[in-house]
Amino acid sequence: MAEKQKLHILAFPFPAEGHINPLMNFTKRLLSKGFKITLIIATPTRKSTETQDSADQFNIEYISDGSNEGEEPDSLAGVFRRLNSVMCRDLMKLIEKLNSSNYPPKVLIYDSILPWALDSAHQLGLLGASFFSQSCSVCTVYYYMHRGILPVSPVEQSSVSIPLLPFLEIDDLPSFSLVMDPDLTVVKLLTGQFSNVEKADWIFFNSFDKLENEAANWMASKWSIKTIGPTILRDNKHHGTCLLEMNSEACLKWLDKRDSRSVVYVSLGSVTVVKEEQMEELARGIERSGCYFLWMVRASEESKLPENFKSDVSEKGLIVNWCPQLEVLEHQAVACFVTHCGWNSTLEAFSSGLPIIAFPQMVDQMTNAKFVADIWQAGVRVKANEKGIVTREEVEMKIIEVTQGERGKELRRNADKLKDLALEATAQGGSSYNNIDEFVSQLSSI
Repeated sequence: MAEKQKLHILAFPFPAEGHINPLMNFTKRLLSKGFKITLIIATPTRKSTETQDSADQFNIEYISDGSNEGEEPDSLAGVFRRLNSVMCRDLMKLIEKLNSSNYPPKVLIYDSILPWALDSAHQLGLLGASFFSQSCSVCTVYYYMHRGILPVSPVEQSSVSIPLLPFLEIDDLPSFSLVMDPDLTVVKLLTGQFSNVEKADWIFFNSFDKLENEAANWMASKWSIKTIGPTILRDNKHHGTCLLEMNSEACLKWLDKRDSRSVVYVSLGSVTVVKEEQMEELARGIERSGCYFLWMVRASEESKLPENFKSDVSEKGLIVNWCPQLEVLEHQAVACFVTHCGWNSTLEAFSSGLPIIAFPQMVDQMTNAKFVADIWQAGVRVKANEKGIVTREEVEMKIIEVTQGERGKELRRNADKLKDLALEATAQGGSSYNNIDEFVSQLSSI
């Protein structure tokens, strides 16, 4: 292997599974090009690794996320101040250590919501690449918030007009209402992605051109961005960062016994906390639909299910704390996906050709749901009542709409088209494939 093929790339995601997985999958694509990759993960507990002089192509280094640094901060703002301070300190120490190893790094690909990592990389002589894990359209909204053109809470407006995006109603904008955050910490985190983006040597988006053509082109008119998604590796379905025991056989064997397109798959993600009243309405709506269902409910949320619900629906449903989502989505028995519309789950649904029942909860999920239902027309979006609760009748109606009749067939056709476009983008000669190849070519000349 030529020496230039040993160019060492560091990847530094924000320490949350929804951020780690897409960046990890992207770097594994680079791994196939012959580069050496080190994934840097911030964790509460330090873990020892001996990878700095390793010739292995893919390694993981761990740094502190700050939670083991003593006194607990008294606010979300304090949590993130400590998080960023400790991660910055430990990241620089790690880079300095790796700089004296047999394979000193040349490039840091960092999560876009950690913009200070670019300054650290440049200070220590590395090139920096910003990785945006949310859609081009959502990030366009964040950019307008960052510039002060769009207020964070435009309560006096019924809709918002942003160039090249559809009219967005208030309920379509990123929502921060569920986050107890008087300091607007999460807002600052997301809008701060653009604080120094013009200094990045490369800018990547986990999306693909034909999904978000107008928003991607607008972004490209301001910065030299590359869409490189969807970053889904079908030979890596068991994402390596999942801490739960991965008993995939139970889910897949259960699905194997069901007819084609007979099962509703339900998952509201790895972070969303659902009110007990909402959990009951969702459960009863699924039950009323009469469909078979596979429902991923985190252990921390399971107590919110109606009493005896699991036993009452045991002939129709399987409720698990974890399942191999990509394998489930691609299973022939699954008819549709009830999802919170996190960007990773949305892309996985599209890549599997599955129509979506959008059940957004917070932040970018609201905007993603708008595009799923109204722009890409590959799903429907549930409507909440005046109390903010999606009723069992609404859940039942949406499941029937997506799984039955001509409407269901239309949504399935549109989802299949998006699957074809996603495969086209990542196949040889596709837009994302070519953008990655261009990046590889530039790296190879360093």
